[in-house]
Amino acid sequence: QVQLAESGGGSVQSGGSLTLSCVTSTYTSSSDCMGWFRQAPGNEREGVAAIDSDGSISYADSVKGRFTISQDNAKNTLYLQMNSLKPEDTAMYYCAADVGIPFRWLLLQKEYDNWGQGTQVTVSS
Repeated sequence: QVQLAESGGGSVQSGGSLTLSCVTSTYTSSSDCMGWFRQAPGNEREGVAAIDSDGSISYADSVKGRFTISQDNAKNTLYLQMNSLKPEDTAMYYCAADVGIPFRWLLLQKEYDNWGQGTQVTVSS
């Protein structure tokens, strides 16, 4: 079982930037898939960005060009750089990890069994 811990959330004004980090308890090997998800009150959890074992990346249309996912295997850490933040980006952000997820399903929450506790991002207008 992989343990995940997110950090880096906070409150920013519209147009601002934040970088989220997710530290894993075990080595993030090349066989792992990892992703960022978010959930706003009253909404379902949605995939934001994810990276598969080959390093291929998938982004939700709503964040393309603004968010960048990356990972540092030496530090067992997954990052989400968020630029040009909008009020509609306000949500609890979670990282998730699992293995063997097909690329086309990387942003589906049901494909992941390992989740962090989340970090809150609030964007004011």
